[in-house]
Amino acid sequence: MLRKAEIDRIEATLEEMFPDAFCELIHRNPFELVVAVALSAQATDVLVNQVTPGLFAAYPDPASLATAPVEEIEDKIKRLGLYRNKAKNIKALAAQLLTQHDGEVPTERAGLEALPGVGRKTANVVLSVAFDVPAFAVDTHVERVSKRLGICRWKDNVTQVEATLMRRFKRERWSKLHHQFIFFGRYHCKAQRPNCEACPLLDMCREGKKRTKGLATL
Repeated sequence: MLRKAEIDRIEATLEEMFPDAFCELIHRNPFELVVAVALSAQATDVLVNQVTPGLFAAYPDPASLATAPVEEIEDKIKRLGLYRNKAKNIKALAAQLLTQHDGEVPTERAGLEALPGVGRKTANVVLSVAFDVPAFAVDTHVERVSKRLGICRWKDNVTQVEATLMRRFKRERWSKLHHQFIFFGRYHCKAQRPNCEACPLLDMCREGKKRTKGLATL
């Protein structure tokens, strides 16, 4: 387990590298955000941002999306993986917002997680970004970075990763750190080609030390 000084160093480094990290899914309100995050499963934010302008132009609110033919929704998001299932989910999500929440996105976790296509990660993003509730959403970037740096164990599942991150970092820092971990993983500590040689945390990184050791022997 990392010492507090090492945790503090990680936090300070992420703050120095990405002081302005933010949610890159383009949205204008909580409704657009929850739909965009639901669509982002197994898809990049860049691709989701290419799809959602047309989707939200056609269906700007829960009522219009809930009553839209699912085939038309599919056509607008077909560039995304699993688009048929996602189209059914966001249509059902919109309908549930109307029938159970007066057309508004719930501001509490239970209500969010009860929506079709919304899991814990999506709920955490919406709580944090839309409603300023401290949360630490764990996506592939957050999971990868936290394990490479030794904050979490390789065998930990996403729930365990989230619990560890919430325990090791102060609550008031969770939301910003979530975005900073994502930026670090998306633009620096990439899955296939991490920038190990220029990484200020290389000496702490289990994956990076193995990669650079291999390069040194070439």
